[in-house]
Amino acid sequence: MSKTAHTFLCLLFIVCSFSVVFSQNPKLKATLISHFTNDTDDFLGFDSFGYYYQITNNVFSKIKGKELFEYKNVSLGKITKVDLQNPLKIVLFYEDFNTVVLLDNQLNKITEINFSLNNTPIVVSAIGMSTQNQLWIFNTLNQQIGLFDYLKNEYKTVSTPFIETIKYYQTDFNTFYWIDKKNNWFSCDIFGKVSSLGKVADFDSIEIINNHQYLFSKVNLLYFKDITSTNSNGFSEIEILEKSFDKFCYKDQILSIFTTKEITNYKIVTP
Repeated sequence: MSKTAHTFLCLLFIVCSFSVVFSQNPKLKATLISHFTNDTDDFLGFDSFGYYYQITNNVFSKIKGKELFEYKNVSLGKITKVDLQNPLKIVLFYEDFNTVVLLDNQLNKITEINFSLNNTPIVVSAIGMSTQNQLWIFNTLNQQIGLFDYLKNEYKTVSTPFIETIKYYQTDFNTFYWIDKKNNWFSCDIFGKVSSLGKVADFDSIEIINNHQYLFSKVNLLYFKDITSTNSNGFSEIEILEKSFDKFCYKDQILSIFTTKEITNYKIVTP
């Protein structure tokens, strides 16, 4: 058998396996509410004020109707991560320069933090907005989660060292979630309490909703999972129009599907 034929058969096996596993699970209907053409590199999602955010040519922008705000900082290289939890205090992470920039709601710079210049050595590989003027930090030097107070310029470690590599992470104000390379799902609160939340399904991309629900994609299909549900193992396939997509975002029951040509928004109500 040729290498090409073998690769095709492996891909076919993966698709069929997922079809068998999830075909008997209930569908979760997504109601189309809007779509528009897309010419950006990376669509980041919406906020509660109706603005949407994107990155084009490494320029971060905020748009609503004819309103446009932009921020760029060529000296810090590529934007690695954006945290939009607080639209009044947006976090831009530039991993190559170990630096974070905080922006206000008009994308003016509030402060710039170079962690390499901090009194306590920090090399950041994961970051997010937390409570009380703090940032979640994963410090690769000690493989631990910490909190950085950007007003006092103080850092404290809150977790024990990680055993496995982080495959995916996501934060909210009170919780740092991560999935390791073995697909084990954990959380850490601001007091340092680490909880094991179980094992997630194999995924191409994933977004955590809370400590028991998440959305994930696999082989261009999109699923909702509730680990507390006993109904069909808690899996529901989400019915969308797109046969393939590059990215999805979920916020306040709005599911945004990002392709190379357009962005489509659906309303879904998770159980």
